[in-house]
Order: sequence, then C-alpha cells, then structure tokens
Amino acid sequence: MSTVDDDLTPRPALDGDRIADVVIVGAGYTGLWTAYYLARADPSLQIVVLEKEIAGYGASGRNGGWCSALLPSSPRALARRYGRVAAIALQRAMNATVDEVGRVAAAEGIDCHWRHGGTVTIARTPAQLLRAEAAVAEAHAYGGTDADLVLLDADDAAARCAADGVLGGTYTPHCAAIHPARLVRGLARAAQRLGVTICERTPVIAYGPRSARTPTGTVRAPVVVRATEGYTPSLPGAGRAVAPVYSLMIATQPLADDVWQRIGLARRETFSDFRHLIVYGQRTADGRLAFGGRGAPYHFRSRIRPEYDRDPRVFASLRRTLGDLFPVLGGDVPVAMTWGGPLGVARDWHASVGLDRETGLAWAGGYVGDGVGAANLAGRTLADLIRGVDSELTSLAWVGHRSPRWEPEPLRWLGVNASLRLVTAADAAEERTGRPSRRAALIGRLIGH
Repeated sequence: MSTVDDDLTPRPALDGDRIADVVIVGAGYTGLWTAYYLARADPSLQIVVLEKEIAGYGASGRNGGWCSALLPSSPRALARRYGRVAAIALQRAMNATVDEVGRVAAAEGIDCHWRHGGTVTIARTPAQLLRAEAAVAEAHAYGGTDADLVLLDADDAAARCAADGVLGGTYTPHCAAIHPARLVRGLARAAQRLGVTICERTPVIAYGPRSARTPTGTVRAPVVVRATEGYTPSLPGAGRAVAPVYSLMIATQPLADDVWQRIGLARRETFSDFRHLIVYGQRTADGRLAFGGRGAPYHFRSRIRPEYDRDPRVFASLRRTLGDLFPVLGGDVPVAMTWGGPLGVARDWHASVGLDRETGLAWAGGYVGDGVGAANLAGRTLADLIRGVDSELTSLAWVGHRSPRWEPEPLRWLGVNASLRLVTAADAAEERTGRPSRRAALIGRLIGH
C-alpha cells in the first residue's frame, strides 16, 4: 500500500471512558512502534494511544532525519555498568535496528525518503582528529570492525563530505537518512490499519497503575506505557524524569547539481563533525541541506513552549556554521526553513526501556536526540515485555534501567546551561589551539562517558 501526504487533520479525541489491554501515552516513534509491534504480534489486543496534539507532533516529526545506531551511552560506559558482552549485544541490536526500520517502511509502503547511506563524521582540527581515532579504537575494542566504523584519511573523508579544512574522519554504514515526519505519520496509519486506536488532541492529565485520565475520559488497562520523551516533565509526578533540551534546525533552498558536486554526500550520507557542541545534517531527497545542532538554552523548570522552537540567535549560529563548513554556499547561506523542538535527556545520559509488572507501568526514552532508531528497538522490546515473551531483546542491558532524577531547580537550570557554555568554550579553545580541551573532558566525566 502506498502512502500519500496527509493534511494533518487531527484524529477524533477520546470521547468517554474506555477499557483496553494497553494504553500508550504519546504518539511519537516510541508509542507508535510499541503499538505497531503489539498489534502485529497479537491482533486481539485492544490498544489505545493518547496524544495531546497529533501523531508525530514532537521530536519524532521534526528531527534531523537520522535513523542511526547511536546510543547516548558510550560502549565503554555500558561495559563498566553491564560488562563487555552486554555492551556489545546492545550495540549490535542497534546496528540491526537500522535495517528493521527500513524493512517496515518498505513493507508498509511508507515513503519516508529512505536512503541507507551511512554517516560520515569529519575532523577539522587536530583535536577532532584525535577524537576520531579514539572513537574507532573504542568501537573496535567492543566488538566492532572497519565494517562498522572505519577511520578515514583526509582524502577519503573529503570524498564523502567535502567540507572546508577536512583532516580526516570516520564512516559508519549504520545510518539512513529519512524524512522524519513522513515516517511517523506513515507509522500512525500503519498502526491504525492493524486496529490500533489513536486519540489525538487528548492530553493525559494523570496516569498511574492501570489507568490514564484525560479531560474527556479515562482509559483503564492492565498496562500503561509512558512514551513522551522530551515532553515527560509535563506529566504529573514526572517533572525531574528527563531534562527537555532544545535542538534547532535550518534547511536551505534546493541546491544546484554543480554545488552538490562540490559538497559531496553523493549517497545522501548523514554528516557531522567531532566538535563538542553537537551538529548534524543530511542531504534531503529534494536536494536541500538540512542542518541542526544544540545551543539553545534549557528553560527553567523544564518548561516547554512553542516559542522556544525558534531562537534567532541559534538559527544565525547554525547558518554561520553551515557556511563555514561549506564555503561554496557563499556568504549568505540560502535558508528556506527553520524549526526545532525538545528532546529528552536522562540524568545519567542513559536511554532505558522497562515494565514494572506489579504496577503495569511501562516506559521508554532518554534517547538524547538519537531516538529515531532507538525508539524502534524500544518499541519491539516493550512489545515483548508486555506480552511476557522472553527474547534476546528483553535481555538487553538497557531493559529495566532506571535513571536517577534530575536535581531540583535552580540547580538543574544552572547545571545544564553551565554545561552548554562549557562545551561552547571548549570548541572555541580547540579551534584556537588545536589541542584537546580539558573542559570538555570534565563534561565527559560528569555524564559518565
């Protein structure tokens, strides 16, 4: 079945009390993948998804379009906590997840502009090149080979991504470029075809063991899944579960073929570099450069507001950075679109998935911006946990992990924004000196990397 663009008309809201087998709070990737795999495995299940806005409204519909195998915790950090074998197993499950998302998109006719081109991460300073070498060494120490992550010299890196001043870099095949909104909206339609009920414009005002309450009714079910990621602090009692940090994006006008010949990304590789303040980009199916990054402040008490999606200062910085990477774009980078939104950061930088069998409360999240792929693995894992199936997925290291709560305000506000300033200063210092920053090493220790 082929998909077409929808007009984003909201589905009907919940219109009274209901009994279900599973109720899911949040219609982003996590909630919809969970519903999809549950319905595929057991068509008799009554599954209800409750969404405050429309399916894909949050980060799932407006991210950078990387379906990657990235996890926020490094292999070394995972191995310290769970052992080397468990760390390798989780990474291999993530690697396989990229193919799984592509498989489902094809099977369900979801035209999400899928292109499995991998990721090239460039190094443009000696300090960044050292981090590239260290990244490959760490990946190889935990079960990887050059087929998973390979070190590139300057020529090979520039052949993939001809940014200015490339000294080297890395390449991994474990990533696909996608159109995120097309994927999440198509996934919602696929779940509906399997019998899942999606109630939009239905905010959850209270949830707990075996029930989720909304202004228009309560859904009672043996299992309640929290799948709200960066919006989790808006739920009662979850204000310190994750910190919502904003990531913003710009996109150019479609670029001419001769410009693309000078930029590269011929296989639609996603791209980044080894600076500390994260940036990320892709070549879209219609020939634009879509480029994003961190830099927006954390807002006091984890506030999330539509006006925070647009920060002129951050957009201007992204535009300068993109022009610095690709001088062929000229002094006035042709930006056609800007957008942004919050992502969820766990206090220990550790994504997790789990089910408390006594209460029936399940959860997944804390992806720190790498949720397109991780949410699929989480959804498959939740589907097994909820059905009581023991599988390779339910034995993965992140299952059952509980991150500590964030500090109360104003400590949370001070700490997150101080860290942001610290990594910004670290990048500036490395650009001046070429030497690795001690400040950035401090941040790495604080988040357990």
